[in-house]
Amino acid sequence: MKHIVVLTGAGMSAESGIKTFRDNGGLWETYDVMEVASIDGWHKNKELVLRFYNERRKQLETVKPNKGHLGLVELEKKYKVSIITQNVDNLHERAGSKNILHLHGELTKVHSTKDPNYIKDIGYKDIKLGDVCPKGGQLRPNIVWFGEAVPSMEQAVEIAAKADIFVIVGTSLAVYPAASLVDYAPPKAPVYFIDPKPSNTHYRKNIEIIQEGAEKGVEVLVNKLKV
Repeated sequence: MKHIVVLTGAGMSAESGIKTFRDNGGLWETYDVMEVASIDGWHKNKELVLRFYNERRKQLETVKPNKGHLGLVELEKKYKVSIITQNVDNLHERAGSKNILHLHGELTKVHSTKDPNYIKDIGYKDIKLGDVCPKGGQLRPNIVWFGEAVPSMEQAVEIAAKADIFVIVGTSLAVYPAASLVDYAPPKAPVYFIDPKPSNTHYRKNIEIIQEGAEKGVEVLVNKLKV
């Protein structure tokens, strides 16, 4: 069974109604990303950061996986599929995908500022100042912020290196180190890049551009791979 590795970004979930940071009307127009998505922002104003992620958690509860998410599940009928996602939502899980690695954390989980091993699933509940772990550490979103290391990167590289087919969906390939993962795919592995505005960053000789959003683009991919 051939192994498809899929790298997904914000565009994967945009058609479910989740705002991206970079697009027109996106979150950057409402928030300064360094105020709400960096470790410095957390130390500066914990209440603002918690409010931002509480809002995102509420929104996540109201949206559903789109046809793009469901199409990736369809691929599992014929292929081994590993998803490496830059997204912190749970839409891949809710769609039914089985093998998912979250590079930048998970919105529905918290971890302790005092005990790094304390990670808890809170679903769509709010986190407030004063919510602490058993050791007394303030709970924070289980998100990898700007200024923090990406703990799952080594595992992601190992997965990418085992790809027979590498697929990129809905990412600008502008955020590192995640954007470098395509470079670890074997040279002979065909690459499919699904995005309405694909960047010129990582064109390889064996790359095929599918210039569509996630829903239509994954549909095209599924048809090409004859699932």
